[in-house]
Amino acid sequence: MTKPLLLTIGEPGGIGAELALKAWHARGEKAVPAFALLDEPARVETIARSLGLACPVIAIKKPAEAKDAFARGLPVLPLGMKVDATPGKAEAKNAPAVIAAIERAVALVADGEAAALVTNPIQKQSLYEAGFKHPGHTEFLAALAGGTVEPVMMLACEQLRVVPVTIHLPLAKAVSVLSQAAIEHCGRITAAALKRDFGIARPRLAVAGLNPHAGEGGSLGREEIEIIAPALDNLRREGIAVSGPLSADTLFHEGARAGYDAALCMYHDQALIPLKTIDFDGGVNVTLGLPFVRTSPDHGTALDIAGRGVARPTSLIAALRLARHVADTRQRTGPRS
Repeated sequence: MTKPLLLTIGEPGGIGAELALKAWHARGEKAVPAFALLDEPARVETIARSLGLACPVIAIKKPAEAKDAFARGLPVLPLGMKVDATPGKAEAKNAPAVIAAIERAVALVADGEAAALVTNPIQKQSLYEAGFKHPGHTEFLAALAGGTVEPVMMLACEQLRVVPVTIHLPLAKAVSVLSQAAIEHCGRITAAALKRDFGIARPRLAVAGLNPHAGEGGSLGREEIEIIAPALDNLRREGIAVSGPLSADTLFHEGARAGYDAALCMYHDQALIPLKTIDFDGGVNVTLGLPFVRTSPDHGTALDIAGRGVARPTSLIAALRLARHVADTRQRTGPRS
């Protein structure tokens, strides 16, 4: 039997429950795979009524019940914790429920009771105020997985996959910490994930340069010569098909995208600007290198529109569909590929 996906509550004051309800409504038209929401059923029912969404909420006792329940309503696996949230307001008092949902979902996926984890966005500041010690979702998931592998963040849509080597850093710091080791790590994890998670037998990686025109032979910067090119040489010696360093301003048009399966970028905006330009609503955050499958919508908690009924579920639906695809692909390819 196909196991369902698990969707976490995310920030209770945000749009997570609204998106889950709307994704269920779109299940036929958008081919949304069966999933269960980790939340409090009564809370989700209240949100559905307040937004005028005709969606039955079905409390389930275990993930295995989600598939049958999904045909009749939105399956909700109770957290068993109090969640007292006001739309548009993130509060530290709800942090224990947010954290517990992630921990429980990881445990259920690791135990084989669910196929994959999809995480609704969290509001990190309210978690920090409650004593949360991790920089974000990804680092917390890595710790729950045992901390043996440093995961890699991929952003994906149908037309493009990008991996930023440095992530949430000021641009000056991103340049200063860029290293050959980091590029090699991202290249290895990405190539392995493209095989195992996306079923691509021989992945092709394109690597962007850091500087304009990829440094133009050193006249516009030497990072391409001293850091990026040596990393790519090592990856090629390991049998990874990699091209670059390439000028970022010509890397993302349609013709260029046909030549690679994923692009490694040197900093956050170099990766996310092209992806969000191509598919602003449909981008998905995928964590590579974990022993379990995790995706997430590529947007935040949207506190500014929470409770208004205007949130679009496009990115969540894409995250659910990609999680289903990756879980099914892993099942075919096995634990190693």
